[in-house]
Amino acid sequence: MRPSGWQWLAASSCLLCSLAAAETRPQYGSTLRAATRIAPLSLDPAEKSQADSVARRNLNRMMFDTLVVMDDRGRAQPALATSWQSASGNQRWQFWLRRGIKFHDGSPLTPEAVAAALRAANPEWVVSPAGDSVVIERDASDSDLPARLALPRNAITKRSEGGIPIGTGPFHVKDWQAGKKLSLAANEDYWGGRPFLDVIEIEMGRTFRDQLIALDLGRIDLAEVAPEQSQRARTEGRRVMTSAPAELVALVFGRDRSSAEDGKLREALALSIDRNSIRNVVLQDVGEPSGGVLPSWVSGYGFVFPAAQNLDRARQLRSEVKYAPSWSLGYEAEDSLARVMAERIVLNAQDAGIRLQITTSATADLRLVRLGLASLNPRIALAGAASFLRLAAPKVNGEGVDELYRAESALLQTQRMIPLFQLPVSYALSPAVKDWSEDRDGGRHLESVWLGSKP
Repeated sequence: MRPSGWQWLAASSCLLCSLAAAETRPQYGSTLRAATRIAPLSLDPAEKSQADSVARRNLNRMMFDTLVVMDDRGRAQPALATSWQSASGNQRWQFWLRRGIKFHDGSPLTPEAVAAALRAANPEWVVSPAGDSVVIERDASDSDLPARLALPRNAITKRSEGGIPIGTGPFHVKDWQAGKKLSLAANEDYWGGRPFLDVIEIEMGRTFRDQLIALDLGRIDLAEVAPEQSQRARTEGRRVMTSAPAELVALVFGRDRSSAEDGKLREALALSIDRNSIRNVVLQDVGEPSGGVLPSWVSGYGFVFPAAQNLDRARQLRSEVKYAPSWSLGYEAEDSLARVMAERIVLNAQDAGIRLQITTSATADLRLVRLGLASLNPRIALAGAASFLRLAAPKVNGEGVDELYRAESALLQTQRMIPLFQLPVSYALSPAVKDWSEDRDGGRHLESVWLGSKP
């Protein structure tokens, strides 16, 4: 007897429900194809010659673990270390290690290996193994040491025979072509659970434009998106994920303020810049104008630092300086957004009587730079900004907001930096990417991602 139409419909419905249920269930396997603008020549997280960036950190976190990680509220959480405690006024810290962890080459993670990695990254620290723990001794009180251990440069690594660092992260290096391509395979014995993906293949040195084209053609599953293109990419139907503002765009002077007149010119330049206009026209309404180093969601007081244009005051300050030299304004040649922003800044400066000349030279008087948020701990983030400026880390006495504000104010008063914008980090995903996970600072968690079928 042939089944009736209702029976066929019921059978078809059951099949569709089964397929839908399977699609929402994480699946192991598949290769995720991604691209990035950066083209690192080394995978060593402690390599200081390579610029820090969100993209660089995202590469590191796939291969390497730290003793501690930071949550979105800037609090230290266990990773390779399960617990810790301090003594001697926060000068001596002890971290107990998670048991049973292995490096990618199969060797065990021992206190001796952890101590060696931390000493190599921090020669000024006294680090020693102690039973199933490591002890770190500093020459001064350091209440933020757990947060420092979450920095990428403090990832726990060891050297392979070929010189490539070996970690304990969710993926291990399968193939590495310096500056061109990185292929990663799942760590079957990862302490946090085996990743769903089998392989991640990353093409390096690809522009934002090239990445979006490759995504549209189905050649990659994950692309980085330029901040000013994120709104457009979304309206054009792409699946775009955006972080909180986590990348500072700023003007940075190559030398200290030389005189009171020099300081007045720097202040006049800061007041002449029409951040709102640049945001609306150049950045396509993305990001936040900023007069401070830290984004407001991290500090809680970012709005206090003035970011509005005050052309009258800028012109008054300029009139108080008898002679004003012409400054060269540098930017990265491959950064098309930086060039357009620089051109706008030059026009704003002219309105205040300040002369700027655009250049791609590395020896410019001031440069337009992008500076990623160094840490979700605001004190560590401020110290990172000071280090970028080659200044001493600002002293923050205690953990109160008032102390943090005073420290940031002191850093800005050096006039080595003119903050302009806080920009988010954006990614475009193919429809096949499931369970996307991202931190507020743009950090990605590809260990939790899996690939489903494409519609």
